[in-house]
Amino acid sequence: MNTVKNCDLLLFLTGAFDPNIPEEGPTAPPAGWLDVIHGYQDHKGGDADPLYPPPPAYTPQPELNKNTLVPNVRVPMVSEAVARDALLRFVDSKWRYSSKPARNLVFKELKPITVYRYRLESFTETRTSAWQFEPYNGQLVDGPQFGASPPPWDVPLALPPAFSDRVEKLRVPHSSLVKLCHKCNGCGRTRCGTCHGRGRKRCIYCHGYRRKRNKRCTSCNGRGHKRCTLCQGQGSRSCSVCLGTQQLLHFILLTVTWKNDVSDFIPDRQPDFPDQRFQQVSGDPYFVDASVLVYPIQGFPDQEICDVSTRLINEHLRRHRDTRRILQQRQTIELVPLTQALYTFNGKNYNYYVYGAENQVFTWTKERGSSSVPLGARQESATLYPGISCYGYKYIFIYIYIYIKLYINVLRCQSFLSGLSGLIL
Repeated sequence: MNTVKNCDLLLFLTGAFDPNIPEEGPTAPPAGWLDVIHGYQDHKGGDADPLYPPPPAYTPQPELNKNTLVPNVRVPMVSEAVARDALLRFVDSKWRYSSKPARNLVFKELKPITVYRYRLESFTETRTSAWQFEPYNGQLVDGPQFGASPPPWDVPLALPPAFSDRVEKLRVPHSSLVKLCHKCNGCGRTRCGTCHGRGRKRCIYCHGYRRKRNKRCTSCNGRGHKRCTLCQGQGSRSCSVCLGTQQLLHFILLTVTWKNDVSDFIPDRQPDFPDQRFQQVSGDPYFVDASVLVYPIQGFPDQEICDVSTRLINEHLRRHRDTRRILQQRQTIELVPLTQALYTFNGKNYNYYVYGAENQVFTWTKERGSSSVPLGARQESATLYPGISCYGYKYIFIYIYIYIKLYINVLRCQSFLSGLSGLIL
């Protein structure tokens, strides 16, 4: 080690080539470089990141022939005042729509539609690990001399709030060890790859001939070479892995991932209403069942919800059984309000939908038969919001006014420039 340090000093002072400075090694420890830690034998070195399945004691087992009963169903209702207010808020958000028809329409019927949304959530935990390292500067080494490292699933951690996503990383106790740097072999410096340890490079202008066009090269001052700017002429650089400390502190980093796996289902019972709209709104969760493991729903009026409950629960168990630990499950049945509002205006029939607990409004953007006319469509048969509304004309007048003002200013600039050029000439 003293010989290496003396050579390093000589290289620093003279800039001469030193064969004792090694070339750059691998950026990650090669296989077999690190010791084997009990409970983490799957590590092969390098970028390996093994996944540890939970032990049988951490895997809950479902009980056979067990089901969950739900209470009676109630259908949410929307009043005319709520439906009218929702439509007014909708047309106010559309600058081409006038609010006059929404204020003066006459409701014919409000049809409440029962829409169920089934949701299954599985709060799971996954544990993986990987070797990490950092430059060793004399910090405390929590190695095997303090005891055996606990297995991955025995490392204690505080649980986050249920049904939330979080990732936490921590060092496995008693897994640290100090090794020579694998990139510089413990030298602290590596040979410069640009000048290959010589500290200088051939001049790119004269290509080492010292002269260019029968004149001395002004770039290298006739030397034929220039000092390497990457290593400042030393021929070597400080190791980018150990930062010159010559040693690395290796440890196992445990990564714990909590994830809430969510599956939703809404039966398609209303062909005139797009189901993807339900993803943007909330409903009334009148039934919530939470436990370590939940069981299929039985006795619900909609048999499709019961069948989907059985299918999704089995899918979640198969998906997480071998790789993740299920901490808790929760199944919810929401009643998502959906009301079809039928109304008349100026003797014609129209309709729209009010959906979600937020009372959002949906209307078709093109005509779908005689009873459903789009809001704001430019059609002869559409009389509710034909063409551009009064708000549209207002914005058109504003655009025309701005255009005229800009045109007048351009004319004034042209007149000024022509007068100025006449004075100069």
